Order: sequence, then structure tokens, then C-alpha cells
Amino acid sequence: MRWNDIDTMTCSIARTLSVVGDRWTMLIIRDVFLGIRRFELIQRDLAMTPHRLSDRLRKLVREGILMRVKYQDRPVRFEYRLSEKGVDLYPLLVALLGWGDRWMSGSAGAPVELVHRKCGHAITPMLTCPHCKDAIVAREMSARPGPALKYRARTSGAGRRRATAGMRSSA
Repeated sequence: MRWNDIDTMTCSIARTLSVVGDRWTMLIIRDVFLGIRRFELIQRDLAMTPHRLSDRLRKLVREGILMRVKYQDRPVRFEYRLSEKGVDLYPLLVALLGWGDRWMSGSAGAPVELVHRKCGHAITPMLTCPHCKDAIVAREMSARPGPALKYRARTSGAGRRRATAGMRSSA
């Protein structure tokens, strides 16, 4: 399968990567979360070429992750705001941040702390099971076919073994 075709895979990770899976896109989204919303400020922060930034912003708007919002009439200027779909990427950014803090931060420590506004405390992101409230760790998880894979297996004549291939955690 070619990279340009991953958006057609029956895989939520592949489809997500088809939208946010390059190094610049997640940094643009990070900047917008941090309040950097104007083209020239994003460009300055990331040191991107105008062409590359325009391309990424256009894709994020087309995918419904960002919205162009006019902030000035003369001359007409726009800024980029997160849509609800864009805000829903926050857990992904926090997961990347947590992994980076653990494995990539170096001796100086984490470059950014997340502060819960409601209580004012710095937090370390943690996945928890919504049912038992235990921490989610890879070695205690498994995956099973969801509705899309079950449907695909039924309609293609493939058996359960094919639908679940590669879904067990080897961690």
C-alpha cells in the first residue's frame, strides 16, 4: 500500500495519520493550542517556508481540524482556530508530550508542564480505564475486531483470523 492510500485502510490509526501524520502538522496544531494562531507567527515559531505552511494549513482547514476566522478587515487577515474535531486531538498531543518528557527531555527536564486550570496543579498525563479507574498499560491491553472489521470480514468472506491479524499486543 502506498502512503497516499492509507486514508482508505480499515484502521483508525492509519486514517488519523493520513491527516496529521507528518512532522509539521502536529507542530502547527501544537502552536494553535498554545495560542499561536496567525500565519506569520506560526511561520516564525516553526521556521517553515510559507509554501509548506500554507499547504499544511489548507489541509487542516479542509479536514475540519482548523477554521479560518477573520480578525481584520483592512487588509483582510485570518487566524486559525481549532474546531471541535481539532480540540479532540488534545489527548494525542498530551500522549506525545508525556512520551517525549520521559524519553527525550534530557538532563534539563521537561520543557513544558501541563497545569490543570481548575485546581492549579501541574499534572503528569495518565490514561485510565473509565470503568475500573486503573492505569492503562500496554501489557494489560488487547484488541478485538470492532464493527468495521466485523463488517469487512462478513462482506469479503474472510474469517475471524484474518480480521484480527496483528491486533494482539506484543508488548
